[in-house]
Amino acid sequence: MATDAPPPEGSTETGPAQPTTEAFLAEQESAEFGELRRSHRSFAFPLTIAFVLWYLLYVLMSNYAGGFMGTKVYSNFNVAFVFGLAQFLTTFLIAWFYSRHANAKLDPKAEAIKSRMEADV
Repeated sequence: MATDAPPPEGSTETGPAQPTTEAFLAEQESAEFGELRRSHRSFAFPLTIAFVLWYLLYVLMSNYAGGFMGTKVYSNFNVAFVFGLAQFLTTFLIAWFYSRHANAKLDPKAEAIKSRMEADV
């Protein structure tokens, strides 16, 4: 477990060298870091907005369209129950899609930036 506390007195243990603040700021301004941020935002923001709208639709329909939401679909399962289960399904699908996106597009770029920052120290 890492802490911000200094090593005990008399200890010769030192941690790995860290990049300077200027190095972090320079990296933040780089085109590669900007592309990493754009790639993340272009995926995460639209999916987040879509999911919030989908959730609000479910809540609003539960409040104002009780007749429709109470319609039986199969046996004792109604539309509201199906919509509720669909909320869980879409949550897992979004997590899976994001994981695939991160593995394919974000992680390689982040690893390249990390390697460059560690090599400059």
